[in-house]
Amino acid sequence: MKKLFNTMMVLLIAVTAVAQKPKSLPHVNQTVDGYRGIWFTLGQMKKYGDKYSGGLGSYTMKHIPMAAYAEEVNKTFFVYGGTPQDGERYLQCMVGCYDHNTGMLQKPRLVFDKGQNGVNDPHDNPTIQIDKDGHIWVFVAGRGNHRNGVRFRSTKPYDITSFKYINEGIMAYPQVHYNPEKGFFLFFTRYDGKRQLFYQTSKDGKKWTKHQQIASIKEEGDKQSGHYQITNCRGQKVVSAFNRHPNGKCDGRTNIYFIQSEDWGQTWTTVDGKPIELPLTTLYNDALVRDYQSMGRNCYIKDVNFDKDGNPVILYLTSDNHLPGPEGGIRKWHTLHWNGKEWIESQFTTSTHSYDSGSIWTENDKEWTVIIPSDEGPQPLGSGGEIVRWVSKNEGKTWKRAGTITSGSERNHGYVRRPLNANEGFYAYWSDGNPDTLSPSRLYFYTKDGQVFQMPYDMSEEWCKPIPYCTEKKK
Repeated sequence: MKKLFNTMMVLLIAVTAVAQKPKSLPHVNQTVDGYRGIWFTLGQMKKYGDKYSGGLGSYTMKHIPMAAYAEEVNKTFFVYGGTPQDGERYLQCMVGCYDHNTGMLQKPRLVFDKGQNGVNDPHDNPTIQIDKDGHIWVFVAGRGNHRNGVRFRSTKPYDITSFKYINEGIMAYPQVHYNPEKGFFLFFTRYDGKRQLFYQTSKDGKKWTKHQQIASIKEEGDKQSGHYQITNCRGQKVVSAFNRHPNGKCDGRTNIYFIQSEDWGQTWTTVDGKPIELPLTTLYNDALVRDYQSMGRNCYIKDVNFDKDGNPVILYLTSDNHLPGPEGGIRKWHTLHWNGKEWIESQFTTSTHSYDSGSIWTENDKEWTVIIPSDEGPQPLGSGGEIVRWVSKNEGKTWKRAGTITSGSERNHGYVRRPLNANEGFYAYWSDGNPDTLSPSRLYFYTKDGQVFQMPYDMSEEWCKPIPYCTEKKK
């Protein structure tokens, strides 16, 4: 009987292993003739429109990073959610390349065709990382616990023309960091009930440690917990800034919690070095740095970066609630900086939508930069808008509007992303789209000297010059 049981278990494991492989990978490594972003609607219509919709090729802010600069070859590699052509709504997980030596974009490659499995959801958008040997890794996100995330590695170093399937697992909102000595550190989400935060590590991207839970915070009366996180890495230090979802409902997201590990996840502390045990489960704990729940405010964390001393800087937006239009109240942009002794908060502008999203750059000690869609766009009630650059010259204490990057656009711009080790020639990138109706979605990138280029929607050659779109209007 025992022998029969063991035989059945072996067969079950074998069947499960086969079932976990992607249902279809028919277009891995296929060349695509242009940069075409995915358009998506969440379909949660309110009085003033959808909760969010539009061009979501560079969505979500919880997919980290989506671009990475490789100094060894002077190229920026990036991923995005694509679609075959106008009017078609299914997701293609794409990778592209910009050569800073020639100023040209390479034809993008299709790494994983989600549309073959009926997926049109950019929650499955990929993230990217580059290992010490120059191999490009693409982590295609899963959705919930029912759709696995999938990992791919380029066949050749610093080359997007061919990728190999490596492995997969539960992996929503993948945030993948890399250290040449330690390997990969992956923050991700599992839907164990509701959205739960986890991490795991791997030396080579093939064998992964058991997933470790970060938080499951509930208060009295909550039946569920839930969280979203934004993370970053410097050396062997990894950090996570996360909010909580009262009763597991992400529309009520609030608060900011912050944790860090300086030994690659072996031990964890608060920002001031006080040891903490994971997972965090109580509402008021040592990791809580802003209590927006008591203020009745929603909190949307957009980015986390480091100052010159390795202290965290958090970019986020608060609102009355998740509703679009005037019902959502005043949406306020904030930065929160730990200066080594205390958190310094600054509120510097407002926005028209809770899902307006951008990033913060802190590589210059004397000048920090925030690039966000804080101006009203051509579709004023929808997510996104016109892109604006804000600058602080005193480590985030005060901010000033420094330039208008886009204006008079046909479609809203949104989800401005900061490449890992960003080069001045590909300093930020994003996508556009009409949040009110199905539209084409173009991809753009911005240079630090103020030039905006559109990635060609159609390409006839392997390499092509980007299209000049506009020049930033300095204040």
